[in-house]
Amino acid sequence: MEWQPDEQGLQQVLLLLKDSQSPDTATQRAVQEDLGSFGLILKNNVKAHYQNFPPAVAEFIKRECLNNIGDPSPLIRATIGILITTIASKGELQTWPELLPQLCNLLNSEDYNTCEGSFGALQKICEDSSELLDSDALNRPLNIMIPKFLQFFKHCSPKIRSHAIACVNQFIIGRAQALMDNIDTFIESLFALAGDEDSEVRKNVCRALVMLLEVRIDRLIPHMHSIIQYMLQRTQDPDENVALEACEFWLTLAEQPICKEALSGHLVQLTPILVNGMKYSEIDIILLKGDVEEDDNVPDSEQDIKPRFHKSRTVTLQHEGGEGEEGEDIDEDEDDDDDTLSDWNLRKCSAAALDVLANVFRDELLPHLLPLLKGLLFHPDWVIKESGILVLGAIAEGCMQGMVPYLPELIPHLIQCLCDKKALVRSIACWTLSRYAHWVVSQPPDAHLKPLMTELLKRILDGNKRVQEAACSAFATLEEEACTELVPYLSFILDTLVFAFGKYQHKNLLILYDAIGTLADSVGHHLNQPEYIQKLMPPLIQKWNELKDEDKDLFPLLECLSSVATALQSGFLPYCEPVYQRCVTLVQKTLAQAMMYSQQPDQYEAPDKDFMIVALDLLSGLAEGLGGHVDQLVARSNIMTLLFQCMQDTMPEVRQSSFALLGDLTKACFPHVKPCIAEFMPILGTNLNPEFISVCNNATWAIGEICMQMGVEMQPYVSLVLPHLVEIINRPNTPKTLLENTAITIGRLGYVCPQEVAPMLQQFIRPWCTSLRNIRDNEEKDSAFRGICVMIGVNPGGVVQDFIFFCDAVASWVSPKDDLRDMFYKILHGFKDQVGEENWQQFSEQFPPILKERLSACYGV
Repeated sequence: MEWQPDEQGLQQVLLLLKDSQSPDTATQRAVQEDLGSFGLILKNNVKAHYQNFPPAVAEFIKRECLNNIGDPSPLIRATIGILITTIASKGELQTWPELLPQLCNLLNSEDYNTCEGSFGALQKICEDSSELLDSDALNRPLNIMIPKFLQFFKHCSPKIRSHAIACVNQFIIGRAQALMDNIDTFIESLFALAGDEDSEVRKNVCRALVMLLEVRIDRLIPHMHSIIQYMLQRTQDPDENVALEACEFWLTLAEQPICKEALSGHLVQLTPILVNGMKYSEIDIILLKGDVEEDDNVPDSEQDIKPRFHKSRTVTLQHEGGEGEEGEDIDEDEDDDDDTLSDWNLRKCSAAALDVLANVFRDELLPHLLPLLKGLLFHPDWVIKESGILVLGAIAEGCMQGMVPYLPELIPHLIQCLCDKKALVRSIACWTLSRYAHWVVSQPPDAHLKPLMTELLKRILDGNKRVQEAACSAFATLEEEACTELVPYLSFILDTLVFAFGKYQHKNLLILYDAIGTLADSVGHHLNQPEYIQKLMPPLIQKWNELKDEDKDLFPLLECLSSVATALQSGFLPYCEPVYQRCVTLVQKTLAQAMMYSQQPDQYEAPDKDFMIVALDLLSGLAEGLGGHVDQLVARSNIMTLLFQCMQDTMPEVRQSSFALLGDLTKACFPHVKPCIAEFMPILGTNLNPEFISVCNNATWAIGEICMQMGVEMQPYVSLVLPHLVEIINRPNTPKTLLENTAITIGRLGYVCPQEVAPMLQQFIRPWCTSLRNIRDNEEKDSAFRGICVMIGVNPGGVVQDFIFFCDAVASWVSPKDDLRDMFYKILHGFKDQVGEENWQQFSEQFPPILKERLSACYGV
């Protein structure tokens, strides 16, 4: 028997439909709302239970959808469109073969509503199923659909033109073949719409051109001049949504190799347009409560607080001439200033575009900017002055060289802006000053560092929460740049940061932890003074005691304590016991919950493993800071058993932090680690998988530390790890940090087991030498080079072909210890004697002059 709709429900819907045609607008509005909610109920049912609908019900719904797609009510059309897409996204495109042909046919309808409704549904299907539509699964419907959509670019209704472009746009990034075959028609049709009076159409045209720039720049290059002219106009469009889409064009163009050539002649027009887009709009100012100056007594609403992600510990080495390597796997997110407007807007896009263009054009941008900047920075209207300060911050990275002559005058002006009466000016001044922190620190401290620090610390205690946040972030950047330059002012800095503890609401407290942690990282052991510890530790421990084990605010606090423990070293001893115990408990609880969840997923929730990761990282900080003092704590806990489980966790970040802790415990209290080595080594071996860069990096480092403690007893494990290490060091595109740690560990393995490792020398000596030549002299480099020397003694033939690389690596040492220098001396002279004076002369002719000089000066060869 055929399915029948439920009579009562049907009558209700029919009545609504009848009322929706009622001339009375109030009745209509009420009906619209009801219909909308009916549609949503139906959609949610389809979403949840479509597979279980009787076939007749499913057919009925599909049929009625197609019959009513042209309903006069836009709301009903939209709801039906959503319904159709929901069914289609349930994998039903294959089992509803008539859907696409019918919708495409309905586009030809004389009736506007039918055409618009069908296009609305098609646009949603294209958004949801673009990959499927471009596959053989459906017989490549795009071959018909795309030419069809292109015809509608000329339709008399702007709504339909807009749908048509939006449909085609879904297929640009995926380079759908059907679109690539019609690419020239598409581009011509877009150009034809350049002057369209409808803002939605203009927005979609801009969006198309931005994506084509990424995907088919070859097709745009012949028209680039006119496209740029068009985009310059659109970036000033009265409709901000159009302007924002157009502004993306400059961001995308900046990443293309042709950028410089294409834009050079247009900078004079583009620069003022971008600068103008960097002002706050009136709406922004209202949303940002720009006229509210003091709000630091108002508690934060919880949804304002963005979820924070803990960044697990990665072990890196120090390089020549810098603290750490810049720009390597480490995503520093450059936080702009207006977070509560975290949606992307024209101001942010213009600032980002100016930033990337400054990086492309460098100082060539300044002649176009400087005349504008003067007028902005000293403008009486605070909104304009504020945008000038943002401009100055945006160009800091790209135009630093050219800005240097103006900084002695500009920095004091910016420091003055920190006291401006408008909070939004004070907060942007914090950000911009942080972008010039590197220069400030390079000058004599009394010139700018001291006044900047004094004012920034006042801003940390500002009455406005946005300013507090900007000042705290800026101060953290200043700390990273200034490092030990801050030591003379520590007392003053700590007084401010500790005072902020009592003043801050929830959201900014989390940023304050970061500023304290960064301070500890920057000044290191200088923080280990009784008066400083007395100021800093009580408020931190008080927070620590207030927070429950389930509270995510523990993350930033644990990260902060980890830095503090590492810096204070023995000064942290009085606080270490409760901190250590709680970390072990957090790991234990998380593992237990994960266990219960894996056995009965319907009964238990999956744990948030971040608790365990952060706890493992703080334990690493304790082990690193307290060294041998951690021995007693480890002895009285089951941390090694827990570590055995964590090292095998399914989540890479958990394994990453486990291996970091294993390395730190190996250095601090190896007797507790040694009994577990037989069980741990196979796990370490399987994690030498460069697919997970950071896991592999930390496992490699831990193996190196274990070598140094195990000595010759490492022998049984060489075959478990050496083949992987040799493979990794020879892989192309391996990140620098991983290469360096791999080289160190191979050297250490060879140091303790030369007989086992030396036979492979020829397979790794060249990448080994090149990856370690830029590392600073330190313990790790020392042990690795001793290993190489010992292995060369066992297998001198292994190094002959690549001896020039060995010479270069030796020359990278500034001051090796005497006995290591002797080892180098013997190998270099041994090689020279072996080949004879004449051959050595020929060989050393290939050396770059600087290498020749160093070897001759240090080793007399």
